[in-house]
Amino acid sequence: MTVQAKICGINTPVAMKAAVEGGASYIGLVFYPASPRAVTVTEAVHLAKMVPDTVQTVGLFVNITDDLLNSVLDQIPLNILQLHGKETPQRVNAIKDLTGLPVMKAIHIENAADFTEIERYTGIADQILFDAKVPKNMENSLPGGNAISFDWTLFGNRQWQKNWMLSGGLTANNVGEAIRISGAQSVDVSSGVETKPGQKDTQLIDAFLETVLALS
Repeated sequence: MTVQAKICGINTPVAMKAAVEGGASYIGLVFYPASPRAVTVTEAVHLAKMVPDTVQTVGLFVNITDDLLNSVLDQIPLNILQLHGKETPQRVNAIKDLTGLPVMKAIHIENAADFTEIERYTGIADQILFDAKVPKNMENSLPGGNAISFDWTLFGNRQWQKNWMLSGGLTANNVGEAIRISGAQSVDVSSGVETKPGQKDTQLIDAFLETVLALS
């Protein structure tokens, strides 16, 4: 089984170099100002130039407006749009029509019932990203990148569409178990390769990618 890795929240050239050279299949650039991993359009332009054609550049957006989305796409050649907010299926469709780009929709999981949310996006979202639902009492929480995971055994023997990705609290130490239990063929990491929110560590990036690629 080939397992692909996405390093999300890249915001420096040093981290980008480590992710690309380490074998990441996807690079995530965060266009959500409230995130400590957020990049400006100017910063993203320079970072995107470092991404080879063999790697997919993913733009992460949260409840983005058409005008702001267009302003980003006018300057940055994104391959995939990751929608990590409360976008409805109708909004996902509208964004696909507007941009002509594939969409990865985040679905937040706490218990088995949350998996029913995928039914709303089947045939609409091109890819699903399963992330941990943020506890209501968690302070300073973000739509993603909160360093929390969910119970991977909830996947059980569920049969999903082929294009889905596992996220939420993954690190080099637990990603192997997460893949084994969930059956994920793509994994996403952000906080798990940081020394503090928004500060990527090249050694942690290297370790995560080495662990994932060794499973392939």
